[in-house]
Amino acid sequence: MTSVAVRLAASIVAVEVGRLSARLREITQDLVLDVVGLCLAARRTDYVRAALAAATGGGNSTAIGHGRRFDCGQAAVINGMAAHGEDFDDTFEGGPIHAGAVIVPAVLAAAEEFRADGAAVLRGIVIGVETACRLSLVAPKRVHMAGFHPTAVLGTMGAAAAVGAMLGLGERQIVDALGIAGSMAGGIIEYLSDGSWTKRLHPGWAAQAGIRAALLARHGFVGPTTVFEGTHGLFHGFARSAEGDYGKLTDGFGTRWLAETIAFKPFACGTMTHPYIDCAIRLARRGVAVDAVEEMLCEVGEGTVHRLWEPLAQKQSPPNAYAAKFSTPFCIAAGVVLGDAGLAAFTEETVRDPRIRSLMRKIRYVVDPDNPYPREFTGHIRAKLRTGEIIEERQPHLRGGAHEPLSRAAIEAKFFANAAFGGWDRARAERARDRVQGLFSGAVDLTALRE
Repeated sequence: MTSVAVRLAASIVAVEVGRLSARLREITQDLVLDVVGLCLAARRTDYVRAALAAATGGGNSTAIGHGRRFDCGQAAVINGMAAHGEDFDDTFEGGPIHAGAVIVPAVLAAAEEFRADGAAVLRGIVIGVETACRLSLVAPKRVHMAGFHPTAVLGTMGAAAAVGAMLGLGERQIVDALGIAGSMAGGIIEYLSDGSWTKRLHPGWAAQAGIRAALLARHGFVGPTTVFEGTHGLFHGFARSAEGDYGKLTDGFGTRWLAETIAFKPFACGTMTHPYIDCAIRLARRGVAVDAVEEMLCEVGEGTVHRLWEPLAQKQSPPNAYAAKFSTPFCIAAGVVLGDAGLAAFTEETVRDPRIRSLMRKIRYVVDPDNPYPREFTGHIRAKLRTGEIIEERQPHLRGGAHEPLSRAAIEAKFFANAAFGGWDRARAERARDRVQGLFSGAVDLTALRE
């Protein structure tokens, strides 16, 4: 029987840039712009400074927002970390997985190192994003439930496919790259216990691992062909069973593009909290005030509980601003009190805000057995006021996702806001925007993305 990786590799090498739809090209350009803006927003953060200080040696690849250049692996680590660091990056409903923060840094860094052209960059990003998104559908929820971060694990495989495709590897080399990448994948979700930084590292590490796997395969290193479905393969290791719907990965690859449904975030926190934030903002607009609330009860999908709701006492009192991004009680309270959950909502000051802390303690959940997560991300808040009045809000889908996508103007506005947050003036940000808009034509030149 032909292995899953062999079938996937055959589909990957058959993809032709000239046949990609205008919509897919537009989404991919938006994705690059979003990632660049996020890298700029995070460029002066403590975790990015730590990554810069830890890097050794030099090279030809750009760390976005910085003047110093690195070898492609280190640039991929820094950019992937920066892109995901504030949890403001894209997501794929159904996985969930954050493909852009892995694939874009991997492809851009390798493109500079190996002088690939814009068409090759486009092909690599599209294939890498598609691979990562489809992999997240093979065994929904199981990677998370096993204690691993799907973006880290499955992103490594997507990055290997992306860089391999960009470099023009043949079918057997793509299979080897995937097989090698399976032994490089990893990323535990213990950061949830204390709001520490390792989740931020995951996309960058996956990006550089994918680069290394593709380069090894390019030079003849051999990997297992049954890396996905094997008795000791990727899903056995990271989803506790090799069973899965592998047709979700291979069927229609190259003709039906899930990458066209990538969701762009309007809020800087865990994606599954977003519909709840929208509900909270609407409640505040309806006049619901913190002091008037006796209790808020939320119907939730069972698959979100262990990351965003439990331990409940801890989620009602997150230890720091980063942990608050993965606390639905905090995100709801911020929506009510602040009317937003952008970058400015997640600071040590807001975590200590007495209004937010008071409201968090009143927020709890109940599992809805019919909740469609992870196929759809929904929101619900039932607010009981001290007067006895009940006010309820529901949101049937993720704003920014397939049902209600952000406009190109909104994505561009987000980019400029992120660039400004990172200290870039409008003129410099516009030059970077223009470079991204021309990225897929001609030679790759990222000079405008440096400090």
